[in-house]
Amino acid sequence: MEKYYLTTAIDYVNGKPHIGHAYEKILTDIIARHYSLRCDDVFFLTGTDEHGVKIQKTAAAQGITPKELCDINSQAFKDAWKALDVDYTKFIRTTDDYHEAVVQKIFKKLVEQGDIYKHEYEGLYCSGCECFLNPKDLTEDGLCPDHLKKPEVVSEVNYFFRLSKYKDAIIKHIKENPAFIVPAFRANEVLRQLEDIQDISVSRSKSNVSWGVDVLDDPEQVIYVWIDALSNYITAIGYDVDRQSDEFKKYWPVDVHVIGKDILKFHSIYWIGILMALGLPLPKHIFAHGWITIDESKMSKSLGNVISPTSVLESFNLENADAFRYYMATSAPCGRDGNYSDNDFKEKVNAHLANSMGNLLNRTLSMLVKYFDGEIKSEFTVNTDLKKLAVNTIGFVKTRFDNFEIAEAGQEIMALVDAANKYVTDNAPWTLAKEGKMAECGTVLRTVLEIMCMVSSLIYPFCPNIARSMSNQLGYNLSTRLDDIANLDYNILKAGKLIAKEEIKPVFLRLDSEFADKQAKKSEV
Repeated sequence: MEKYYLTTAIDYVNGKPHIGHAYEKILTDIIARHYSLRCDDVFFLTGTDEHGVKIQKTAAAQGITPKELCDINSQAFKDAWKALDVDYTKFIRTTDDYHEAVVQKIFKKLVEQGDIYKHEYEGLYCSGCECFLNPKDLTEDGLCPDHLKKPEVVSEVNYFFRLSKYKDAIIKHIKENPAFIVPAFRANEVLRQLEDIQDISVSRSKSNVSWGVDVLDDPEQVIYVWIDALSNYITAIGYDVDRQSDEFKKYWPVDVHVIGKDILKFHSIYWIGILMALGLPLPKHIFAHGWITIDESKMSKSLGNVISPTSVLESFNLENADAFRYYMATSAPCGRDGNYSDNDFKEKVNAHLANSMGNLLNRTLSMLVKYFDGEIKSEFTVNTDLKKLAVNTIGFVKTRFDNFEIAEAGQEIMALVDAANKYVTDNAPWTLAKEGKMAECGTVLRTVLEIMCMVSSLIYPFCPNIARSMSNQLGYNLSTRLDDIANLDYNILKAGKLIAKEEIKPVFLRLDSEFADKQAKKSEV
């Protein structure tokens, strides 16, 4: 695998980031970190979508310019991702000069080749979706199904993209590439939408929307979101109509677009039609994740249950985002909806990260110090059966990631941790030591510590800080490739001194532990 290019949806900066935005960025960051253990070159793109009527109106209401609003809120997204350890390669803003210039060229190219044409149109426009809606897609009360608001009747002269021209080719591609849309059940939904697909508006009259990228040669029109925002995936890596940069040639086509299920239509139909018109290769995968509810209720400003990405860290006095990242990423099966609740968060991370994984490492290292002064002796062997299970788990986890089954990958890792815990219980190294069977005791401990090295690599994408703490205590290089550690003949731990008593530290404190409470109180002083 030479490269891996992945993107998130770019977030609309009409407001501040919330937990739903965070879910997508965490998932994508975990995928990126996983593939960094499998290939040399991972490019992770995220950013913000900064044009449109909602930004124009919000800025006016606040008495600032649209660009000032975009600057403030775009930085809020960057700050949130930093707090959550989202380690993107590039952050694009659709107000970036280079992006706007290429978007204008793309629009002009499509006009010149006849794929974009001017047309007078009257339709039902939802400002929340920023698109025209088909009457049959509305609720029984005539409302937008996503925003539950009545769309406006809008009459304009706009430019339209000949999406209908590419309808058959898009259908053919989806049917011939079953892994193109993930999860697979979403493909049928897209195929149904394609049945009566129509050409789409790709500009707005400046009299209605002034905050946007001007159409070249037509100053009364601004370029609409489908050409503007969606093109970020190629402009960010150096695409230009006149030339294709080395960076673009290297990274395109994208390996996966990670998006919410509510914008699947725009990515699997509109964006694909635009790419076909530009003569560019299509994405390898589009992964549509579900939504996150709060205490089983959909997030809503009116309900007052919109959670900011960092509020969980603050309320639980967490030093880093690992627990939140792990919880969010494992909250829902591939493509399904998940739920956040404070109680479930606390119970899950305590059980998995503190009790199962953290305690296993801590007590095993403690026994190594107690019985062998922290030394791995040359006569300590490794249990082949448990090593085989660990190697198989690496394969299972890789397959899960290849299918974007992130929560399921987390379950595979925890199943390995549970197996290692059972191995310790079944073999009772404390009893072996008491009976003077020191070689057998050492073999149990070395086996578990070998497995924990592998676990640290597997859990790293989810919990980078915990993984570093684990690897530091194990003397293990966390950047070791997964294929290298998935080798039955490869012993990770070498004979010699591994750790001293004072170097053993908990990798994750239970949220309700006395020590954690003391640390929380100390941070409040």
